[in-house]
Amino acid sequence: MFVIVETGSNQYKVSKDNTISVEKLDAKVGDKVSLENVLFLQKEDGSCITGQPLLGNVKVEAEVVKQYKDEKVIIFKKRRRKNSRRKQGHRQRRTELKILNIKISDK
Repeated sequence: MFVIVETGSNQYKVSKDNTISVEKLDAKVGDKVSLENVLFLQKEDGSCITGQPLLGNVKVEAEVVKQYKDEKVIIFKKRRRKNSRRKQGHRQRRTELKILNIKISDK
């Protein structure tokens, strides 16, 4: 069984015991978070459920493994023949999640 979850304006295909890296969430290491923006669900028997746009009865439980900064991205702008250039770096904050469970509640 797997689901497609949306968090931080990105979509992730996850199943139980997967580890994913998402944009920073306000949670401490060891905290449990619930991802409720589920877009798609495929069960073990192969049947699929698609949300319009979200599935309200499906939640994904995850645990925060670590908070870290991603690799540095260099932003370099140069204007040719003008003796003008600018160099800047950026490190995005990320959260690593371990998927514990996928809960389907009956409505």
